Amino acid sequence: MKIRDSGMPVEEVWASFFNPKTTLHTLELTSACHNVVEFGCGYGTFTVPAARMVSGTVYALDLEPEMISCTQACVDEAGLTNVQFIERDFIADGTGLADGIADYVMLFNILHPERPVDLLHEARRNLREGGVLGIIHWNYDATTPRGPDMQFRPRPEQISQWAEQAGFERLGDGLVDLPPYHYGMALRTRAD
Repeated sequence: MKIRDSGMPVEEVWASFFNPKTTLHTLELTSACHNVVEFGCGYGTFTVPAARMVSGTVYALDLEPEMISCTQACVDEAGLTNVQFIERDFIADGTGLADGIADYVMLFNILHPERPVDLLHEARRNLREGGVLGIIHWNYDATTPRGPDMQFRPRPEQISQWAEQAGFERLGDGLVDLPPYHYGMALRTRAD
């Protein structure tokens, strides 16, 4: 199931929006994390830095074979061996990964499909107890140069509500500004 167009720019423009290592650190990814699940690896912007930071495996999922190939090339160029690629429609079919396999899950610019809470539930299922979910999304601002259509673009408070429904609670101060065009938040699985 292809999700609504995210308005993702070409790779060079996309990469200019982030300092991936700093962004991951800000969103609570640390070297203490073992396995990571990345929902939508895209160009590999965050895959490579995450793989360098963790001691286990980064499970990089994407529906698009072109994105898997692009990220695979970045991983190969970096000489990394701890990334497992999974071409899969994780929105329709889930990740196919075991319950509690990950210490960290990345949902970056992907919470604009028709059933975002289902996606958050799948992220929760993949996380161990006490695991961390990192979220990045485009600012809710029509002046951003790209991003999903405003009618589908979630506001930060919407994402917080959806995440709470799925069993998460915010870490730290909550919302993080990721200039120039994004915001982020880190959440922990909530004990039910």
